[in-house]
Amino acid sequence: MAKLSREDIRRRFELSSEFNEIFDAFEQALQQKIVDMELYRLLFWNNSLSPDELCMFGEKLAKEFPALAYDVYMWLANVFGVTYAMYDNYTLAFEYYTKAARAKPSSPDPYMEASECYEPDLNIPSLSSLIDFLKIGLQHTETPKPFYEKLAHFFDLSGNDEMSKYYHRRADEQPPAASQDQPPAK
Repeated sequence: MAKLSREDIRRRFELSSEFNEIFDAFEQALQQKIVDMELYRLLFWNNSLSPDELCMFGEKLAKEFPALAYDVYMWLANVFGVTYAMYDNYTLAFEYYTKAARAKPSSPDPYMEASECYEPDLNIPSLSSLIDFLKIGLQHTETPKPFYEKLAHFFDLSGNDEMSKYYHRRADEQPPAASQDQPPAK
């Protein structure tokens, strides 16, 4: 097969609906050592790919370019949360938020965004999984207030008033977030 240009790879990622063409372009991108998340985002938004195929590409990309792992996992989580929620009820999104958090534990984004994936009618992902995940994030964050607020909310949903009150109290004890519009105190 002839070497594809970066533009050819981009076009295939964005427009092709033929798996083999997309796969060949992906393999060439890896061989050419293209480390460009914007390019791979086109691949992840290609609606002709199944969730399993997206997972395969994402896992391979994260393995080949570990520096991209966090972005790959966050992007896949967002894609699954938006595009495939009706099929898997956020299960894949939660899985990839978890992987993103392992890649970059101090980032609050995977934890906070995962907490938005909850489907209360089906309890998917389960409240206990979300609570445990938020508690892990709480250990790594420098800004615990949003974590306390989410935990209070989830404990409230689970009917655990004692823990809900506890986390509401913890949230209220936190100083308000510094406003970027105000000058620093002198």
